[in-house]
Amino acid sequence: MDPLGKTSLMLDLISQKQRALGSNVANVDTPGYVRQDIDFSQYLGSMNSPLETQLSAKLGPAAIIEDRERTEIDIAEEFSEIQKNSLMYTIATRRMSNIITQMKTVINVGK
Repeated sequence: MDPLGKTSLMLDLISQKQRALGSNVANVDTPGYVRQDIDFSQYLGSMNSPLETQLSAKLGPAAIIEDRERTEIDIAEEFSEIQKNSLMYTIATRRMSNIITQMKTVINVGK
């Protein structure tokens, strides 16, 4: 998968993780609620295999999983995860910006 595709997939995963974390915070006092999370390694680890990368690209990131091992939601930990996710977003958007800048440079040099 090309760098643009990898970064796009990463942004999709970050977006889904943010939705899951928001759902966890919103349901902190909901009895029986099961915490949701994203397993980045399920997708990012597969980027070295062309077949798995193609499948991930076709199916799209649908990595929200229920975290049945943790029955209670620790609100401080959820906010910490939101901060980490925000940093990941910043890194991914900067990477995307760099890729676009490189593409513009190649286009302008080729004129």
